[in-house]
Amino acid sequence: MSGRVRSLRARLVLTVLLVFTVACVAIGVATTVSLEHYLSSRQDRELVVALDGFVARQTGRPPGAGVVPQPEGVDGYRTAPDGGSPETGTGPPDEGFLLGPGQGPDSVGAVFRDDRVVRAEQARRGGSTAVPADDLAALQATPADAAPHDVTLSSGPFRSIAYTDGTTTYLVAQPDSAADTVSRLLVTEIVVLGGAVLLAGLGAAVLVRRELRPLERVADVAAGVGALPLDRGEVHLVARVPDPDPRTEVGQVGTALNHMLDNVEGALAARQESETRLRRFVADASHELRTPLAAIRGYAELSRREPDPVPPGTAHALVRISSQAERMSALVEDLLLLARLDSGRPLERTEVDLTRLVLDGVGDAHVAGKEHRWSPRLPDEPVTVTGDEHRLAQVVTNLLANARTHTPPGTSVTVELDRPAPDRVRLQVTDDGPGIPPEVAPRVFERFVRGDEGRSRAGNGTAGTGLGLAIVSAVVAAHGGTVSVHSEPGRTTFGVELPVGG
Repeated sequence: MSGRVRSLRARLVLTVLLVFTVACVAIGVATTVSLEHYLSSRQDRELVVALDGFVARQTGRPPGAGVVPQPEGVDGYRTAPDGGSPETGTGPPDEGFLLGPGQGPDSVGAVFRDDRVVRAEQARRGGSTAVPADDLAALQATPADAAPHDVTLSSGPFRSIAYTDGTTTYLVAQPDSAADTVSRLLVTEIVVLGGAVLLAGLGAAVLVRRELRPLERVADVAAGVGALPLDRGEVHLVARVPDPDPRTEVGQVGTALNHMLDNVEGALAARQESETRLRRFVADASHELRTPLAAIRGYAELSRREPDPVPPGTAHALVRISSQAERMSALVEDLLLLARLDSGRPLERTEVDLTRLVLDGVGDAHVAGKEHRWSPRLPDEPVTVTGDEHRLAQVVTNLLANARTHTPPGTSVTVELDRPAPDRVRLQVTDDGPGIPPEVAPRVFERFVRGDEGRSRAGNGTAGTGLGLAIVSAVVAAHGGTVSVHSEPGRTTFGVELPVGG
């Protein structure tokens, strides 16, 4: 994967999750910010009202009479924070110092004069308690500007507000309920939105998989067609995308693939028909040429045996006619064999002793090419395969004839037979000749391809037809085997691998 997600299904699911996650985060942030702003504004308003009532009770003035200036941006209430009527006071408070209207649980009230604590208490359920000294120090640091400020006390975060009339500072602090609510909201959002993202991912995976099934069918059909051997033989492209919906993009792709397969099938049928006609023509022509060529050879041989004197020129012409007729007969036989192999004519299936075929082939090659050095390397035990003995003998003969024909005198040719695997047999013919030109090697098993430029025929007096290795390849392929060639100056190896069972 190289660090990147390449699957279309995975990319679609990740894209959906990314968009949904971004939307959830945006919703969560907007909700949190809005709620935090709303709660903070409301608490600040309540804090201003609480301070106004607290100062009024301490000074004996009526609340809402402008005792506490309203800070900028805070719309102070002139009613009690519990929704009741404005508090009225007639004088300094008594025991109800902090427990009057406007003071919720855990609220703190304090009066400072000349940096000295006059009185400071924290409201509790059922009474009040003294404010710890550490908290008093933090409260005294609150600016007396009648504006809410954050302060941290021993019991948690608070919002405090202070007002001074010049000599006396009045302070009220309440627990920061907005922060607590926002924290709880954040936890809830993380849990809920995280679960929503997980469910969205699962749903997206299921939906994307379902929607991509038609595309998978298209891919399966294309893969099946791609695995067919379209380069030879009769091919029937029966695979088609079932019932593509042209209203969808995937259906349009499936329809286009079906049309393409119809076109390809028609082209392959036309190609097969053309090849069949050509193969039949080659076979028929080769078969028909055998008789006149045999007659030409017979009459030439008969003329050479006449007892009457024959002019030297005529005698030379008869020799050349006989030689070329033999060469043409060999070419016709090779073409006829290739045509039969191309048509898929079944081969004989018998147990063949490859060891004996190699020994016979090397013996014949030694007689035909005495100027070469022939070296068989055979295993101790006979090597047998199932196949057509005559055709396999032709494979050995053609490989040895190729080495003899296309290498100079004195070349060493090694024929090796072994078993690379229990179910495989390998035949290798290696020579130390000049090698095959690099531009010819990839096409050396094609018909009428010669490597005369690199592999000299000097001194052997023969000319190849360019069909010997093509016959080797066709016969080996008919037996279910493979052929190969590896060539460099000074070493050329032709390899044949055959299945033991044919």
